[in-house]
Amino acid sequence: MSTGKAGSELKVAFRRHPLDAIFAPRNVAVIGATEKEDSVGRTLLWNLISNPFGGTVFPVNPKRKNILGIRAYPSIQEVPDQVDLAVIVTPAPTVPSVIAECVEAGVKGAIIISAGFKETGPEGAKLEQKILEQARDAQMRIIGPNCLGVMSPLTGINATFAKGMALPGSVGFISQSGALCTSVLDWSREDNVGFSAFVSIGSMLDVDWADLLYYLGDDQRTKAIVMYMETIGNARRFLSAAREVALAKPIIVIKAGRTAAAAKAAASHTGSLAGSDDVLDAAFRRVGVLRVDRISDIFYMAEVLSKQPRAQGPNLTIVTNAGGPGVLATDSLIMGGGKLTEISEATMEELNAFLPSAWSHNNPIDVLGDASPELYAKTLEIAAKDKNADGLLVILTPQDMTDPTRTAEQLRQAASSLGRKPVLASWMGGSDVANGVSVLNRASIPTFPYPDTAAQVFNYMWRYSYNLKGIYETPSLPVASEAETMHRNRARRLIDTVREKGRTILTEFESKQIFNAYGIPTVETRLAATVEAAVTEANAIGYPVVLKLNSETITHKSDVKGVQLNLRTDEAVRTAFETIQAAVGEVHGPQHF
Repeated sequence: MSTGKAGSELKVAFRRHPLDAIFAPRNVAVIGATEKEDSVGRTLLWNLISNPFGGTVFPVNPKRKNILGIRAYPSIQEVPDQVDLAVIVTPAPTVPSVIAECVEAGVKGAIIISAGFKETGPEGAKLEQKILEQARDAQMRIIGPNCLGVMSPLTGINATFAKGMALPGSVGFISQSGALCTSVLDWSREDNVGFSAFVSIGSMLDVDWADLLYYLGDDQRTKAIVMYMETIGNARRFLSAAREVALAKPIIVIKAGRTAAAAKAAASHTGSLAGSDDVLDAAFRRVGVLRVDRISDIFYMAEVLSKQPRAQGPNLTIVTNAGGPGVLATDSLIMGGGKLTEISEATMEELNAFLPSAWSHNNPIDVLGDASPELYAKTLEIAAKDKNADGLLVILTPQDMTDPTRTAEQLRQAASSLGRKPVLASWMGGSDVANGVSVLNRASIPTFPYPDTAAQVFNYMWRYSYNLKGIYETPSLPVASEAETMHRNRARRLIDTVREKGRTILTEFESKQIFNAYGIPTVETRLAATVEAAVTEANAIGYPVVLKLNSETITHKSDVKGVQLNLRTDEAVRTAFETIQAAVGEVHGPQHF
């Protein structure tokens, strides 16, 4: 294998991690760069040259001598210096040959921006396979295809076609949706959220979730990892990486595809199946990953977990100067699985000693609308000492006699002595509370505009702690009997046989055999290769029956009418069999039936 211009110098440069070629390259080539207005090739080149990263950018285009005032080269092999990273924006059919040239030139990292691969069907999948074979032989790492690109704000790399550069910070962001990346980028600038890495992962031809988790997990500048996921890819690799990294820093995921319609949309977008949502939920919990529901939640949690101690349980004490916001926070807390702290008798006595007689005498602790900053702070200190409390939420509404800024100052001083219990705040309003919000933010007290949002974030906090505890738990498995061992060995042989055929997905019938081997009951299922065999098996089982396609190559049965329900007669089974056979032949060809 030719190493091109790389030699020993390249091995030294990337000995820490192969992905340094992508996140910290010395030189970058843009293959498919152009001067055409509003084109991906132009925007990518402009982003790279307008954000100095300490290296050189080489445009590659056989039809141009200069692009944006920079000398262009007809091919990667004619670039005079060693290129570490190639950013490819040429049409999908050309990419395999481009990768081959990059391999010959010793390039060790590539970002394939281009779309038109497995998400388009079998021909696109073949292109991907060619690319992957070439890259793996040369130990080249690839992000994409069908992605926005990669930003490394801390090193100055902006290898994307987004508008502008992300702010530097401590959050590693990975997204399977390039379009979502651009929206998050715009939002992050407005809210002053910074990133250590900003990655559009695309279709995960090579670099996947696990690779990036390990990479960002080792990066001391990354304090939290947030992810937008549509498909999990290699589940075993992801879960192993997540379990290891979650012990060191938070991993916060928003996983799309909860509903059947959304899962189907995700499959058409990425070319991959989304997987069972309930199974993923359980897996996330088991490896310490926190799953949230909304895009805003991933960044709320990244902030909260970096600023506050973890909530060790679900009990929240709410301190408020207005009843309504406290009720809203309570609803959000309870609906999300949390609990209101049961205030102890000792705490009640202390509160009664200084609060006005009309206070709520319950949780939420309503200190009334004319509460002074000092009264707020003393209430917080006493409530925090209650052993039943796992966290505290302080709500302020800007009534005429309220001083939001001085109350925030008092809260800042009080919170510094509360120990290991998290404190959240909701300073409700706009300009009247803005200075107070700034005081709290500088004191690392997360502040939310709405109290129900704060309560929801608290629920995420204690769930995250529970998830981490689960990592240390070792499940107790019963000792298998001789018969059970025989069944499980049969299951292993079945899986080995499937792998030997180069397959990665079990058929439904094979899956049920695995379940049966482990004592998990399934509905009686039989195979039939012909119409008459199907009728015979249907009679043996007893009507009504369901007829399903059993295919090693077709995973979406609904695309080929592959599930026929409530069949009650021999004739209905015959008709259903022929319907599926015809649909498969029409969509995929008769060889797939």
